Amino acid sequence: MVAEDTHQNAKPGKDKKGGSFWRELPVLIVVALVLALLIKSFVVQAFYIPSESMENTLLKNDRVLVNKLVYRVRDIERGDIVVFSGVDSWAGEVQFDPPANPVAGFFRWVGTAFGVVPGEKDYIKRVIGVPGDKVKCCDEGQGGRITVNGVPLDEESYLYPGDVPSLGNFEIEVPPGRLWVMGDHRSVSLDSRAHGGDPGGGAIPIDQVIGRAFVKVWPFDRAGILPIPETFSQKGLAAAAGAAPLLLGFAGAFPLLALRRRIRVKR
Repeated sequence: MVAEDTHQNAKPGKDKKGGSFWRELPVLIVVALVLALLIKSFVVQAFYIPSESMENTLLKNDRVLVNKLVYRVRDIERGDIVVFSGVDSWAGEVQFDPPANPVAGFFRWVGTAFGVVPGEKDYIKRVIGVPGDKVKCCDEGQGGRITVNGVPLDEESYLYPGDVPSLGNFEIEVPPGRLWVMGDHRSVSLDSRAHGGDPGGGAIPIDQVIGRAFVKVWPFDRAGILPIPETFSQKGLAAAAGAAPLLLGFAGAFPLLALRRRIRVKR
């Protein structure tokens, strides 16, 4: 009789625990979403590849992860694959119909935030030139290759098979605070070359960069890291950009030394 009473008394406790879980589930979901959005906003964001402009490095419908913290500890480098916003600047490479209603708009926003659907104004390109670089194409004497500060780039490892470095010639000195970016599939990419009439001559503002794409995560059979190609490690590439600060430093040092000597003489 006592055992039967104990069994009967246990049922309400179980029901209470079960009811508590279902009451807490919406809170857990909200907390999980908030944490995911915080991570997406400040640390890592998934990005959906909307076009063929980065083939064969990245194919249409691939997903990559974008590191949003890396450029807080180092500068953007040549060869980096960056995601940036084209709001109030470039028109989208792929056009999307606007959501039919607010609910559809909300779900589209959520999908974009988690890399399920492409963003309307987000781009992904490879950095070819950083501020101060002289980027030119194409130097016939160098086999029709793009040169950066006079150094030809060997782009065979990432350029789309059969593509040439550029269908049109261009020459630019990348303005301060901007980047010259190009897609790996040059014949279809609407990159810096297609925006010569824009502010900066087609070079994008650094402050519009969202982060660096560092790994492919989907599809699984193509997952892997996105390294900087070896051609961008050539020492001569940084010569022009690196020499200017050094020369300015020497130029500023000589007057200071002269002033110091005068002070000593007066004493």
